[in-house]
Amino acid sequence: MTTTSRRISRRSASPPRRPASGPSAAFSPGSTTPPRATRRSPASSPTSSWASPWRLPTSSASPTSSSGPPVPSATSGTATTASSSAVASSHSKDAEQLTNGYLDTPVEDVPGLRSMRLRDFPSFIRTTDPDEYIVHYVLRETERTAGASAVILNSFADLEGEAVDAMEALGLAKVYTLGPLPLLAREEPPTPRSAINLSLWKEQEECLQWLEGREPGSVVYVNFGSITVMTSAQMVEFAWGLAQSRKQFLWIVRRDLVRGDAAVLPEEFLAETVGRGLMASWCPQQEVLDHPAVGAFLTHSGWNSALESLCGGVPVISWPFFADQQTNCRYQCNEWGVGMEINNNVRRDAVAGLITEIMEGKKGKGMRKRAAEWKESAVKAAMPGGSSHRNFDGLVRDVLLPKN
Repeated sequence: MTTTSRRISRRSASPPRRPASGPSAAFSPGSTTPPRATRRSPASSPTSSWASPWRLPTSSASPTSSSGPPVPSATSGTATTASSSAVASSHSKDAEQLTNGYLDTPVEDVPGLRSMRLRDFPSFIRTTDPDEYIVHYVLRETERTAGASAVILNSFADLEGEAVDAMEALGLAKVYTLGPLPLLAREEPPTPRSAINLSLWKEQEECLQWLEGREPGSVVYVNFGSITVMTSAQMVEFAWGLAQSRKQFLWIVRRDLVRGDAAVLPEEFLAETVGRGLMASWCPQQEVLDHPAVGAFLTHSGWNSALESLCGGVPVISWPFFADQQTNCRYQCNEWGVGMEINNNVRRDAVAGLITEIMEGKKGKGMRKRAAEWKESAVKAAMPGGSSHRNFDGLVRDVLLPKN
């Protein structure tokens, strides 16, 4: 195996700071509620100070007026935003439906969200405590959004049109899907700002060099995002599943991937996988997903990763941990037809079986076909004249430009 380090320690560099006003992101897979970290009270927490995957950050004024309605933007998908809005709209009259403790219970009558179970809702609203701070936070933000002049989402019409319609039917502002942003950015002429890297970690370009020598569709790309953490036991069990699959892999192992410890893999694993894997601390993800050598993406299903996998036309194996990831996973696996889910109680045999199926099996072949179709749809949306371009023109014309 080629590897940057056998022991990736926290001592060499500190992980990026997380927003002080937000809840901790160190949830375990399948967690039903966030840990009770110290939080600011609603009165003392500035509502425009940070953006989380479920938040609709707003400013006190529109871009064109010092007193006009705000224009919120969400960094999660439309389905996640719609589910939070739906919870807000039904909170006072049907709270039992979302807090009865049975995570496989179907949740009906949620506008725009089909075949949803309790476990598919964002983790921060799956709580048995009606006084949980984050629930009231979602309620407050949804109420504020109702007074906005527009809502901007990083998505595209073909992907989540039903959820967009549902948000507007709930009485929220006009929704503009302006995505996928990675593809829209490619349509713009390069500027000095184009070179700005927004990644939380330093990218290692050797990942792309390593992929150059691999057969098309032969590599499993593994990345659990920039802030997700797991236990040491989970990491080792997953690693042996990856080894048992006998597939080539590129695995991004951040130095803080393991909660409260360094990310250490057994020597036996390294010996078993020598010559067919590369481990790195970070990589240019969209470029990796665009590479023809990558045949599958093993992901935590954060929204950016979900969109980037569609842009690359790559099917996924999803292991969601917290926040909007459960909702994204449900859509990848059930609505979009591009993914399979790892059970929260991860087992090496199951991991190996899913990898084999997605790389070689009949289901995997169908998912690759669907992923290629979604890639084509995403490209069309981001092209001049596409739905996202038209939405941007409409946003500028109808909302952002001052009215005479």
